[in-house]
Amino acid sequence: MASQKVTSALSAIEQNPHQPTKLQQYNDLLNDIVASSSGDELAQDIVYYLDSILNEDVSIVAARPLLDSFVAVLRKFDSEVTIKVGQHAVTLLQSRATSVEEQDSQIREILAEAYEAEEEYTAAARALQGINIDSSQRLVSDAAKARLWIRIVRYYLEDDDTTNAEAVLNRIKNLPSKIEDHDAKLYFQLSQARILDARRRFLDAAQEYFNVSLASGVDEGDRLTALSAAIRCAVLAPAGPQRSRSLSRLYKDDRTPSVDEFSILEKMFLDRLLNADEVAAFAKKLAPHQLAVTADGTTVLDKAVIEHNLVAASKLYENIKIDALGAILGLQDSTDFSAGEKAEAYAARMVEQGRLRGQIDQIEGVISFETEIGGGSKTSTSSCLRQWDLGVQELAEDVERVATSISDQFPDFSTSQMVH
Repeated sequence: MASQKVTSALSAIEQNPHQPTKLQQYNDLLNDIVASSSGDELAQDIVYYLDSILNEDVSIVAARPLLDSFVAVLRKFDSEVTIKVGQHAVTLLQSRATSVEEQDSQIREILAEAYEAEEEYTAAARALQGINIDSSQRLVSDAAKARLWIRIVRYYLEDDDTTNAEAVLNRIKNLPSKIEDHDAKLYFQLSQARILDARRRFLDAAQEYFNVSLASGVDEGDRLTALSAAIRCAVLAPAGPQRSRSLSRLYKDDRTPSVDEFSILEKMFLDRLLNADEVAAFAKKLAPHQLAVTADGTTVLDKAVIEHNLVAASKLYENIKIDALGAILGLQDSTDFSAGEKAEAYAARMVEQGRLRGQIDQIEGVISFETEIGGGSKTSTSSCLRQWDLGVQELAEDVERVATSISDQFPDFSTSQMVH
């Protein structure tokens, strides 16, 4: 409830028929409220003040300068008061928004800042989304639209609301002109990376994070943070040629040895088996969505590590029993499937998707792996050895033919060499 002093003053002003004097009285009262009230009383007094100046009896022409004065003092309130009176103001302005778009926009921006101070990020985003930027009454440039939408995206991402963040980000992509502002462009890239990361499109996210880590005008600490995020996403990506290229690009970056994730990156790049302790240490650095449980009961990290170790095993073995492979991958028997059957399922899926080269003999319970030889053709390890043996045999036969020819052409020389 507003103070008696303010309600009486507002009643007297509303009965004043002289418009110029009336406007001055409103401004004087506003200054008096700000100077003499505080806390809840200040909020209530301002609410009653807004009800009065936005009454239908006050013309919109008279209301605009009064709203300008209100906006000027609104910036000075603490976040709690700003939220109470700012939200009330935008509610009252909904019926008149087309006539006071500039004032409505300013109030919403101040309101968003107050919500941000209170860490109410979704509310801040919604306050900004209420700004009309497509009106014929007010020209808003594409650059200004991009800055506003990027701010909204940032608020949604603070609350991990990637669905709404992506919807707003797509509006930026559809702008006729490109983003020219360096900071806006950089935050657009970072927002895109975070959304891709949350969507578990880890390879695309790794590339976007890596681009941010290379961007100019970024603090060195932020560069390394983005590089670490790129490595985490690359590690979590499905094993295969595309991930191998991503790991190679990151491993060859001169800055990589200085980040905590270098150890696991190196092992993955070199196709070495990962042990449980290394995986557990890496898991501590991951965000909750990166540890989410998938439909088959494993986490995103578990699946990435199993697939990586399967590829690493293919570099060590020509063929291997399915049960032995299950043990290497650290899989456990369950009521429905044995560890070997789980290993077979992983291998079969990766072979089908072209991420692993090999053959599965279900009757013998053996997986035979294939590798690449020069020219990129596929061959098994045993085939490579057979080709090597054949080459050695052909070379020996060629040497023997040359020696026989020399002996036939130069018998004396051949005899003398045999004596020595």
